[in-house]
Amino acid sequence: QVQLVESGGGSVQAGGSLRLSCAASGRTFNSYSLVGWFRQAPGKEREFVGRINWSSGITYYANSVKGRFTISTNNARTTVSLQMNSLKPEDAAVYYCAAGITLAGGYNTWGQGTQVTVSS
Repeated sequence: QVQLVESGGGSVQAGGSLRLSCAASGRTFNSYSLVGWFRQAPGKEREFVGRINWSSGITYYANSVKGRFTISTNNARTTVSLQMNSLKPEDAAVYYCAAGITLAGGYNTWGQGTQVTVSS
């Protein structure tokens, strides 16, 4: 059974930075085509933050985070990171990483989430 484990959440002031990481246990990311980051704030629906196409390394971002957030992998391709800069209070949420085989099929493996708090 594959498990995705996020880490790196915490509290930061507006304008600050945080780096989230997502590691796969029981299986490598090579079994997936997509690794994405999502977030959900209290009372709001879960929203897409960004994703990386595993084979090509091409990344896509939601307009709300474009230019501030960056998705990357380590050299061993065992961890997917989300570097978040210039954080805003509206970025506060529980952040999830997820993996999937195809975009049409959606993300079928999810992490437990990590809390990000941004104070103004």
